[in-house]
Amino acid sequence: MNSYSVFLPSYSVGVDSYQQIPYVTRRYGKKAIVIGGKTAISKSKESILEGIKESNIEVLDFVWYGGNASYENVEALLNNIKVQNADLIFAVGGGRAIDTCKVVADKLDKPMFSFPTIASNCAACTAIAVMYNSDDTFNGYYYPKEPAVHTFINTNIIAEAPDNFLWAGIGDALSKQSEVLLATKEKNLSHTPLLGSQLSCACDEPLLKFSVKALEDCKKNIASYELEQIALDIIISTGLVSNLTSDAEKYYYNSSLAHCVYYGSTVVPACASHLHGEIVSFGVLCLLTYDKQFEKRDRIYEFNKSIGLPTCLDDIDVKKEDVAKMVKKMNGVTEWYCAPYEVTEENFIQAILETDEYSRNK
Repeated sequence: MNSYSVFLPSYSVGVDSYQQIPYVTRRYGKKAIVIGGKTAISKSKESILEGIKESNIEVLDFVWYGGNASYENVEALLNNIKVQNADLIFAVGGGRAIDTCKVVADKLDKPMFSFPTIASNCAACTAIAVMYNSDDTFNGYYYPKEPAVHTFINTNIIAEAPDNFLWAGIGDALSKQSEVLLATKEKNLSHTPLLGSQLSCACDEPLLKFSVKALEDCKKNIASYELEQIALDIIISTGLVSNLTSDAEKYYYNSSLAHCVYYGSTVVPACASHLHGEIVSFGVLCLLTYDKQFEKRDRIYEFNKSIGLPTCLDDIDVKKEDVAKMVKKMNGVTEWYCAPYEVTEENFIQAILETDEYSRNK
């Protein structure tokens, strides 16, 4: 068997987590470039500078990443002299900003440290970047050789972000356990994906237990214990699972039919007003219906209702006549094949419509 390496990120979490920057980065260099979204940089700049005060770290500049995770923006950053001169890349913001930095860091072979300012996805600690074209259409995946060296989660900044990002992050994280367990079902797993599939079982319960309180606290900008647990679930738990269950050359068990629903939704213009995790959360119900996990579907349905996540087609502005073209779009994406059986368009159309009908009849 060929040798292989697995790179997993470490992390710091809490209201004063940026105080750990000098210690964590001490072996990697002294000159840092901060790259991120405009809002994210404005929210984190003071805390980052406070965190490195009286250390030997110098921030060369705070640079906007360009507004989208595109190769055009990557190229512009690669040609930035301050980016070239930096020892460390600090990736600040949401998924697209951090994914852009992953590609830049990988191409320049520089260590990257991530600073998520919203808890809407697990991009901060995954070794995959979702890339888009300049017109915002999906381009494909980029696989850096390793994820961020370390992730700094400042829960004050997370708590002060708009609560709809946390809400959508909950919807996205809710897919991880159901999708990974479906994708790995009946598979003879080697150590790494087996570890990932078992870790996925730690994703659902914190969401079901702490989400209501966490969202209430986010609305009040309170960095509570519950908000911290949800942020860790969304960013760290699902991120670690992603790193362990996807290998660009060998296997992909990281997601499945719930994300197919999101990719299908991209052909329905009205869906553009809905967040990624919001649509994925409805996809979870469709996956559970398709796989006949009705008891779990009932539980997730009640959870979605409790925090206002979608439970029917109307909630994501999809009409019944849109479903067939959505499913046609799904057929062929990687996630379509992440199931222990053949998934057919006809049967998945039926599962979506059954999910919608189930919700309407409740």
